[in-house]
Amino acid sequence: MVSDPLFWLSCSLFLMALSLTAVLLLAIPVLQEIGRAARSAEKLFDTLHREFPSTLHAIRLTGLEISELTNDIDSGVKSASDMVKQVDNSLNVTQIQIKKVQTGTRRLVKGFQVGWKTWNRSHMRSEETDQS
Repeated sequence: MVSDPLFWLSCSLFLMALSLTAVLLLAIPVLQEIGRAARSAEKLFDTLHREFPSTLHAIRLTGLEISELTNDIDSGVKSASDMVKQVDNSLNVTQIQIKKVQTGTRRLVKGFQVGWKTWNRSHMRSEETDQS
């Protein structure tokens, strides 16, 4: 019987069936886990499909708001710079006017001094001629 080829064939078929059954029994939990992972992935993809467009829209709006704020800050800085230039120009004009006023005041004081001296001289001469 050990040398009977039909015995070895049936023994081989039995062992192969037993191995295939063991592989299938071990594959069942693996396939169940793969099914659970597929359901989880499907839920994740559904959530992403629902949430992703709104998230992208929110990001886009945030980008636009940041651009608007940047433009507002730029215009504020430009406005502040223009105001500083205006104040600087006003200070320059004020300095020039102060110099003109100082010059005019000096001229006026000098004019009074010269007039006073001239008046004193002519007044003194007239007193001298009156006394003689």
